[in-house]
This record gives sequence, structure tokens and C-alpha cells, in this order.
Amino acid sequence: MKSFKFGNTAQGLPIMAEKYGTQGPKVLILGGVHGDEWEGVVAATALQNRFIESFTYKLQLTLVPMFNFDGVLRSTRKNANNVDLNRNLPTNDWTSDVKEERYFPGAKANSEPENQALVTWLDENKPQLVISLHSWKPLLNINGRCQEEAEIIAKLTNYEIKDSIGYPTPGCLGTYCGLERDMPTITYEIERNLAPKQIISKHVPAILEALKLTESR
Repeated sequence: MKSFKFGNTAQGLPIMAEKYGTQGPKVLILGGVHGDEWEGVVAATALQNRFIESFTYKLQLTLVPMFNFDGVLRSTRKNANNVDLNRNLPTNDWTSDVKEERYFPGAKANSEPENQALVTWLDENKPQLVISLHSWKPLLNINGRCQEEAEIIAKLTNYEIKDSIGYPTPGCLGTYCGLERDMPTITYEIERNLAPKQIISKHVPAILEALKLTESR
């Protein structure tokens, strides 16, 4: 295991990450993209604890437990610049138009230091799987060739798999990675306000099982 600074937040705080494994397909797991979705942070931190204890996968896995660190500290969806990081990525469909303030995409695409660090990492590493841990209603939103991993998770969680979240999401990670760059992406929407013990007992094992399949990519 190797800890490293993934990038900096809008307030200049370090975004910490850990890398596990030295061979096999590359995987990126993000928690806390939206700072008020603590369920994803719980899942990411629990994964971190598991991986520190034992990491036996033939994967090169990078874990960022609190990507929007400023937002996590403030318990806000957006970062310290009041930008929704999951609407700020430089996708082909990015737009400055926004219907609701909570989805504010920034003045321009990729304006935020958090996403600049993410885009750099993605360009350099080109992962075979990205899992972004959020919370909303029970849902696995897939973009790209990750149906099989999603099916494993769905079997263990009874979550629905959809290739669309049901409304426009310009500038989102699933589009940037899964649809435009052949980096299959699962946006994992954990049930909102699910108890931490249930997140750890239900969703962490499901992700671990899915990673066994990713080894063969």
C-alpha cells in the first residue's frame, strides 16, 4: 500500500489517496464526490480498512475516500467554490446552463482543482474500471462495459441497474470516463441514510466480489 497526494482542493487542502497492488487492471474508487453524501465516504473508508488489512487482488487499485474534501468537511454537495464537481468535468455535453443551483457546473469546464487532478490522473492511468460512490435511491448507473461487475453487485444488494440516471447530467464522471473514453464507470447510488453498519455489511462485500471479476479484464 502506498499513500500519496492525489491533488488539492479549492481551499488548498490535500486530497489523499492510496494505491494497492502492482499488477493487473487499473481501478479507481472515489468516495465523497458530493460532500453531503456521507454514505459513499463510509463505504470508501470501510474498503480502505479492508485493503489495509489484506489486499490479495491482482489489480492496481487507487482509492480516494474523500475526493471533495472541502465538501466533506462542510457537509455540502459542492466544493468550496460552490461548484458541483460531478457537473464540472470537460465532457462533450458540458454546459454552463443549470436549472438548479445545486448542480452549478462552474464558470467553465474543468475549472476546479479537484477535477483537474482527476483528469490528469485519468489521462495518465486509463483505468479499466471506475466506481464512484454516491447516495440517493438504490441504483447502479453504468456507463461503458461494466455490466458484469454491476450484475454481481446487484445480485448481492438487489439494486437496479440502469444506463441512465433518469435526467441530464452534463459534465459528469460517467459520461467523461465511461461514454467518451472507454473507462467503464459505475456510479453506485447507496440508499440515502442507510445505517453505516448496513453499508459496511452489505455494500462493501458486494464491491469486493465485483473486483474479483475485474481482475480478468
